[in-house]
This record gives sequence, structure tokens and C-alpha cells, in this order.
Amino acid sequence: MSYQGHSEDKDKVLNALGGKKGLIDSGLPSLVFLIVFNLSGKNITSAIYAAIGLSIVLTFIRIVKRETVQHAFSGLIGVGVCAFIARRSGNAADFYLPGLWINAGYALLYALTNLFKWPLLGVVLGPILGENLLWRKDPARLKAYTKAGWLWVGMFAARLIVQYPLYKSGNVNLLGTARLLMGYPLFILTAWGTWLILRKTPTTKIS
Repeated sequence: MSYQGHSEDKDKVLNALGGKKGLIDSGLPSLVFLIVFNLSGKNITSAIYAAIGLSIVLTFIRIVKRETVQHAFSGLIGVGVCAFIARRSGNAADFYLPGLWINAGYALLYALTNLFKWPLLGVVLGPILGENLLWRKDPARLKAYTKAGWLWVGMFAARLIVQYPLYKSGNVNLLGTARLLMGYPLFILTAWGTWLILRKTPTTKIS
């Protein structure tokens, strides 16, 4: 009989991978940038200020509600970097360039750690699920983390394959739309797939 996991473990996995609030904090500023960019007659400065302003508001809301500010703060820094690059180059498409770098970096990191049998998912989720790094001595659990890790390689690679050509073409609207469609929906699908894989194999018990 296969292990079916626990609902609290599912919540831990989803939250560790970003969670809904993390996706909102990092995704909404990009949407606002695209909207304001078009409404302002393709004014990069106005779009940048709107995105940064929203990031600051989201961070402030998390602080007031005494919620974790990790994702909101990292989102604020990320928007700041994107804004700096776009403002300096004068190319609105460059607002999305750091996102492409991040996807490339994560795709490479997940792939390499999988190949070296130190899957990043296990390193991150092991302590959260109470098995620390003992999963490395459990062939079934190691295989599960590795298999789930390839889902993330696929997600990051898919984003690059679709979005990089759009970036090179300079089509800001299509690029921004692709980032939105391949952001929250694809992330949730990959996170859910990760849970479906991990829940079939029991966590490694600490003796």
C-alpha cells in the first residue's frame, strides 16, 4: 500500500516552494508594469514607478499583518533590479530580462543537483518535512526527489524557450503576457505535480 502523504505536508511543500502569497507579491508588480506601460503611451518611467510602488505597498501590507515578508521583500528587490536595468537601457523589454536570467540559473541548478544525486528539492524540503538529509540513504525517496526535480527543470526551460525569443523580438506585450501565463499557472501545476510524486513515497524516518 503506497504512502498517501498528509495534508499538513502538502501545505509545507507548497509554502516552501513559494505559496500563493509569494506568487502574488512577485507577480503583481510585473502585471502592473505591463498595464501602466500601455496606458501611459509606452512610458517606461511611469511603468517602473507603478511597479515599484506596488511592491512597496505589498511589503508594507505584510508587515502590518505580521505575515512573512520574505517573498514581498525579495519581490521588491527583484522589481528594483528589473527597473534599474530597464531604465538604464531605455528598453522596456529589459524589465523582464532578470527573470530570464533567474529561470536559466534555476534550470541549471536543478539539473546539476539532480545529476549529482543531491536534488535541490530534497535539500530544501527534507528539513521542512522532518527527514533532514536522511532521504539520501533511502533509494525510493531519493528517486522521488530527483523525479520531481526534473519537473522544475522542465518548467524553467519551457519559460526560456518561449520567452527568450519574445525578448529578442522586443515585443513587450507578448513577453509580459507570456510571463504572466507561464508564471502563476505553470508554477502551481509544477508544485502540485511535485506533491503528487512525493506523497507516494514515505518520508525517511529519523531513528
